[in-house]
Amino acid sequence: MEDPKLAGIRRIAGAIGERLRADLCLKLWDGSLVPLGPGHPEIAIAIRSPGAVRRLVLSPRLTTFFELLAAGDIDVEGGSLIDAMRRIDRETAAQIIRNLDKRLVARSLWPFLFASGAKSTSGGYRGAIGERPERGRDDRRLVQFHYDVSNAFYATFLDAGMVYSCAYFERPDATLDEAQQAKLDITCRRLRLKPGERFLDIGCGWGALICHAAERYGVKALGVTLSQQQFDYARERIRARGLADRVKVELCDYRDVKGTFHKISQIELFEHIGLANKDRHFQTVYGLLRPRGLYLHHSCTRRLSRDPKKRLRTAGYQNFLGNYVLPGTELDDIGSTLSTMERHGFEVHDVENWREHFQKTAELWASRLQENRASAEAIVGYEKTRLWLLFFSIFALAFERGACLVFQTLASRRAVGASGVPLTRADLYS
Repeated sequence: MEDPKLAGIRRIAGAIGERLRADLCLKLWDGSLVPLGPGHPEIAIAIRSPGAVRRLVLSPRLTTFFELLAAGDIDVEGGSLIDAMRRIDRETAAQIIRNLDKRLVARSLWPFLFASGAKSTSGGYRGAIGERPERGRDDRRLVQFHYDVSNAFYATFLDAGMVYSCAYFERPDATLDEAQQAKLDITCRRLRLKPGERFLDIGCGWGALICHAAERYGVKALGVTLSQQQFDYARERIRARGLADRVKVELCDYRDVKGTFHKISQIELFEHIGLANKDRHFQTVYGLLRPRGLYLHHSCTRRLSRDPKKRLRTAGYQNFLGNYVLPGTELDDIGSTLSTMERHGFEVHDVENWREHFQKTAELWASRLQENRASAEAIVGYEKTRLWLLFFSIFALAFERGACLVFQTLASRRAVGASGVPLTRADLYS
């Protein structure tokens, strides 16, 4: 007699596959395959134990599915996670599952209530996340949770320059190293950096941009970060390159920086501060800029919903990543960002969408981490390596589908008269 759990999951998978018609199959814990569409697909979603199904029955959420993937109780065979995710339209799949015959579901899944449970994903962020620093938000702890995993771990998937932000692909076949160098350079050129200018990089990472700006454009640069490991790495990088007289790095909150600067950049830090703090962010940058000083605001955004009531609603994948990978992060929409900048005294000059550049960047990070998986697991363990692979795969698909975007926005501290920005941008792309 067939195991009732195997029979039940085959009935459910068959009912879903008839309508989903995905180029995938389900591989069950006994090794048998159940197609989720026509043909003989080479990529399989493998369910390792009845306990994984039990978890989904008791907590039927996208977050649960991702937790099972991170723990290895569900896996992908025959291709990458991105390959598998591309073959499923999430909205269509969710609608099919919601509309399944309830009696079929009950009859097929009740045996799993008595199955042994799958192991839980560990390593989530512990503690409450306050809305503002003065109300218990600990940005240092939030940042260090993500960035102080290990410099050696980040080196398994980043380029040689350790640049952890969207690359800029001047050619479709550019390598990650080439694309990250191109990003550093177009960032400096967009800011019109000149010798002797004071340049501040907010959230400087491992110091690639401040060193590049000093070496290639002759500025005096200051970088700030809340990550201890990034600070240590950047400080040694500055020393090794003989830049100590022109480049400084500080382990501090950018809101505590004193002085004024000709140019300021913020490359994907804005996502970490929380939307309740964005007014203060632009007030801070405004106060640090000289009149007509240039500010480059480079950040990921979310696609604005047609329904204003749904504007700040978070998707299941965002809740998962917020717990296990990026605690405290929130994405603004580009319209809100620009209107807030204008309210706080900035004149916006350029807004460029790099969505497809970040899709390629995330895909390359995922590919490189997969290639160096053994090394990564030796450094941070099996589960954290899988979490980051899942993180890159989710975001690659989010950028591909337009749910997430990323913009480089150039603005200046408003003043009467000429902006100081050239009348054309031909030099940026020549």
